[in-house]
Amino acid sequence: MKRILVLLADGFEETEAVTAIDVLRRGGVEVVLASLGDTLVEGSRHIVIKADTTIDSGPLTDFDGIYLPGGTKGAETLRDDERAQKLIRYYKDQGKKVAAICAAPIALERAGVLKGEKVTSNPGFRSHIKDAEYSEDPVVVSGNVITSRAAGTTLPIGLEILRQLGLKKEAEQVSRDMLFDFLLDNYEKVK
Repeated sequence: MKRILVLLADGFEETEAVTAIDVLRRGGVEVVLASLGDTLVEGSRHIVIKADTTIDSGPLTDFDGIYLPGGTKGAETLRDDERAQKLIRYYKDQGKKVAAICAAPIALERAGVLKGEKVTSNPGFRSHIKDAEYSEDPVVVSGNVITSRAAGTTLPIGLEILRQLGLKKEAEQVSRDMLFDFLLDNYEKVK
């Protein structure tokens, strides 16, 4: 079974965390939530999520990848926390998946893992990305780095993480089950 570590810091964007976790779990991935502080983590919209563990509880290095939800405050904390930075660098150095959405690519930038990569982020954080080629695509895969733009692109990045983990059939099934394919096919009707 594939495993993904999700780092949560106070001020994380709830949709970007919960939707990705949901998609990954539907696809058969074991997802473990690790907080930077207490196990109760408050998101940017004041929704409290209970993490499975804390960053100080153990090495947290035996996963297939790491995912960072955005939210300005949460992303800044991930950027400024040396423990989070060390984990990001570890996953990149080990050739494992490193995924971030919205503001969270600023944490990847600080960790120095974007050099030579192509990435995206929330448009408001574009100026923070100095070491990578910037794209405005909704989801960008560059080697083992997967980035996305904002809350509205969370379901697509979740599906892409499944595909990048080698779970293409599972991604297709989750997309069908969640009617995401239907939504794309009928986009003109819902605008």
